Amino acid sequence: MTYRTIIDSSQLQALQESGAELVILDARFSLDDEEWGDRAFAEEHIPGAQRADLSRHLAGPIVEGKTGRRPFPRAEDFAETVQGWGIGPRTQVVVYDADRGLMAASRVWFMLRWLGHDDVAVLDGGLPAWVAAGNPLTSDVLAPPVPSSSFVARERKEMVADVVEVDQVRESQPTRVFDSRGPEGYHGQGKYYDPVRGHIKGAGLADRAETITEDGSFRTPDQLRAHYDSLRAGQDPSEIIFYCGSGVTAAQNVLAMEHAGLPGARMYVGSWSEWIIDPNREVEL
Repeated sequence: MTYRTIIDSSQLQALQESGAELVILDARFSLDDEEWGDRAFAEEHIPGAQRADLSRHLAGPIVEGKTGRRPFPRAEDFAETVQGWGIGPRTQVVVYDADRGLMAASRVWFMLRWLGHDDVAVLDGGLPAWVAAGNPLTSDVLAPPVPSSSFVARERKEMVADVVEVDQVRESQPTRVFDSRGPEGYHGQGKYYDPVRGHIKGAGLADRAETITEDGSFRTPDQLRAHYDSLRAGQDPSEIIFYCGSGVTAAQNVLAMEHAGLPGARMYVGSWSEWIIDPNREVEL
């Protein structure tokens, strides 16, 4: 059995015990302290896990005046990272995050699929759910895996939308572009990591927090489908584009749509931090 959207703790434990070809990635990250994830991993993590750090592994160089805060690395560079994790074409990958925030786990999921690897799932409820199920943690760090020589990147450029397309469709009706931040960020309030507040003019709101329950687990596929049906107004999932502050948490909406049986939604990776570079691009509160 393979997992391609969400996996729960009991299923992950069963995979570990079965001896399946498995890679577990710890994607914990904090925007306020970018080294926190490494420290947390050193203290304790799921046995056998490796680090997938947003800054080191999941983002490429920032180009001043052109890219947002977390641009994708080049496909060939990320392919080397994937190979270094020991991921081959038949590897089941499981990614987990710190809690219900799902800061970077969904970005790992999205980027692996962007390179053509489908057998990747996010741990439902994150590390707290693993612990609550009575499963162990460890501070032991395994020796680096033997890099995979069999992984072949198949970049899916159709999964991402660029700033030109977003600008062309942002005011179409019904809305095609959705902001994945919460209402506060959408309306330019609260804590910001960028110098301009607000959202892309014409974009709708698809708060990523609406995809999960109070205990941090994902809503059921039926619940998620009803949620997205109310937003997309009959549009094909492939017409929907999600963005956020810097192209990280918007992936949670893409993952949730996939889990709901609505595959094909795309992500504007540059997101708000790229959109506001050009003062001529329209914004609103």
